[in-house]
This record gives sequence, C-alpha cells and structure tokens, in this order.
Amino acid sequence: MAHHALASQESYNPNHLLDILLGKMQLKNDAALSRLLEVAPPVISKIRHHRLPVGASLLIRMHEVTGMSIRDLRDLMGDRRTKYRLSDAQGRPKPEERQGQDKVEAGNYARH
Repeated sequence: MAHHALASQESYNPNHLLDILLGKMQLKNDAALSRLLEVAPPVISKIRHHRLPVGASLLIRMHEVTGMSIRDLRDLMGDRRTKYRLSDAQGRPKPEERQGQDKVEAGNYARH
C-alpha cells in the first residue's frame, strides 16, 4: 500500500496529534473523535496507519472544534513544512471533462 509523501518525513506522527485531541476533548476512543470531527471512523484509522494524510479540511475542522491554531495542530503531528505547493495538474478539469465543457460552450454561443 502506498504511503503519502508527508509520511516519509521522520518527524511526521499523526498519532500524536490524534492522541492529544482525544485527551483535550476528553474522548474515550477514535470512534468518539470521528463523531466529533464529523468524519467516518475509517478516516481516523487510515490516518493512524499512515495510509491517509491529515488533509486541509480535516485540519480546519480540528481547529473549529478545539480552538487550537492550524500551526499548533500541524506542529503536534510533526508537519514542519512552511510552504505548500500544488502541482500544475491540481484544480484543472480532466481532459474528457474539458472536451464536454467545450461542446456545451460552443452550443451556447451558437444559440446567441
């Protein structure tokens, strides 16, 4: 099973973050944490086993629930990156989606 790029950082430990959240929010287990964060229980399990990174939306949800800063949350899991880079491909429509969109746009122009 492939690990995400952040998992290759020696300091990365999302379990520490999850354990701190369990204690801070006085929760008994990961199932209670998943309910609090409004995510499916397998998400927490995948994060614990380094099969899924803690994504931006989950970090934001953790921030909303705990009041902790995003920086503090990232520090707790050992994410020391200061910059994030998106690949050129992220955010672009897939080629087949773009072709369909071009046809729709062409049809709209033909009607006017």
